[in-house]
Amino acid sequence: MKERVLILNHEQIQHKIKRIAYQVYESNIDEKEIILAGIAKKGYQLASHLKEALETISPLKIQLCEVYVNKKNPLEEITTSLEPGVYQDKSVILVDDVLNSGTTLIYGVRHFLNVPLKQFKTAVLVDRNHKKYPVKADFKGISLSTSLNEMVEVSFKIKNFKAELL
Repeated sequence: MKERVLILNHEQIQHKIKRIAYQVYESNIDEKEIILAGIAKKGYQLASHLKEALETISPLKIQLCEVYVNKKNPLEEITTSLEPGVYQDKSVILVDDVLNSGTTLIYGVRHFLNVPLKQFKTAVLVDRNHKKYPVKADFKGISLSTSLNEMVEVSFKIKNFKAELL
């Protein structure tokens, strides 16, 4: 079994979330409301933590939206927990825990292209720099050069957030 290498511990992840929250607020300073659209599971968890951080530093009204992407077959229909009319003409930030090849983010982006938005950005905790698609993270916690056979796993367990290289 491969050894796990700690990339970010709980405090470091909390610091990265706070820093991303400030960047999101700065890029949405004139907005009254934004949508944090988290890719189902860990992207949504990160979006929830970002929402908490944003609420402590800004007057923004923040709506969470869960984005359901079949990671094994991203061509399947992508759905969200909010109706498209809710995020129409609003600033949307698509959030995921790790940007690997860009597949999940690019298909998530594609879904939001069907709705007129005021602004669209992406945020990730870890950017692995192995993109297969021309997608970038506008806000990122850390950039990490890894080999293709390595994986990054993020955990948001209460009081024990961590990002590990496998």
